This record gives sequence, structure tokens and C-alpha cells, in this order.
Amino acid sequence: MENIKISKASIEAVETLQEIGRATFFETFATSNTGADMKKYLDEHFSREQLITELNHPDSRFYIAWEDQSPIGYLKVNTAQAQTELQDENSLEIERIYVLSAYHGKKVGQQLYEKALEVAGLLKKSSVWLGVWEENPRAIKFYTKNGFVPFGQHIFKMGDDEQTDIMMRREL
Repeated sequence: MENIKISKASIEAVETLQEIGRATFFETFATSNTGADMKKYLDEHFSREQLITELNHPDSRFYIAWEDQSPIGYLKVNTAQAQTELQDENSLEIERIYVLSAYHGKKVGQQLYEKALEVAGLLKKSSVWLGVWEENPRAIKFYTKNGFVPFGQHIFKMGDDEQTDIMMRREL
């Protein structure tokens, strides 16, 4: 899509990030999880307070994808102590690439991914890594197509349910 713009998010964008995050997470995972687990996860991870904390972390960066004046997705990347697990000073973690389902297949996720690579390059990182749910074949295919290879697993808590994420890395 030619008219997609990606901009760095500031604290003023907290409601936008909250709306996109809740909507995309629900669209992607609601059918595979219980209502109680989904509600617990959304309430804990997409609360205004939680997102403000994340936005204020010096080692995290958020970018919003816009179509005209409408937010349609976002990217969250982490370095150093903000990384959810690996905490490798030479790596950048892609924690979230969230795109509203109406924009799937329109290269918005690819543009957000390319923004992550741009940030990694500016920060002189030697690799990017992420965790992707083992039961999300669409995402696994996307990351594999973009040069990621599995290197481990970790547990992701979805409400009270423990799920397995495949950890994937791409050397730069």
C-alpha cells in the first residue's frame, strides 16, 4: 500500500496503541483461547497504565502504521533491559507487529518489519529476534520468508494458559 506512513509513537498515542493492540490481539487469538484467558490478558497487557510504562521505557520504541489519518497497526521493538527474554546487547527484539485484520495481505506487516530492520541498523545491532506462537502458522511463514530461523522455545502466559512460543532469529 503506497499511502501507508509509519511514525514513531509518543506517550500521546497511548489510546491509539491500546485500541490497535486490543483489537488485533483479539482478532488473532480469541478463537484459540478461552474468553476468561483473553479478558485477563487484554486487561493486563493493554491497560493504559501498562502501555504508559512500556512507552516510557528508554529501551523500547513504538511505531504506528497509518493509512491517511487511520491507525492500522503498530510495531514495538526492544533493546537491552526492555527485551522480554534474551537481553543480548547486540540484538533487537521485535516484540509486536500488530496489523488490523482488514489490512492483512496488504504489506503493512512487511512495512512494519522493515521499520524494525531500519531501527536495528541505526542501533548497529547484529541480529533481530522474536517469539511467535507455535500455533500461528501465518506469522511463522511470514518470519521464515523474511529469513528468521528457530533457535529455541519459551513459555508465553495467555491468561492462565501456558503456551509455547518458537523463538526465531535473523542475523543482519
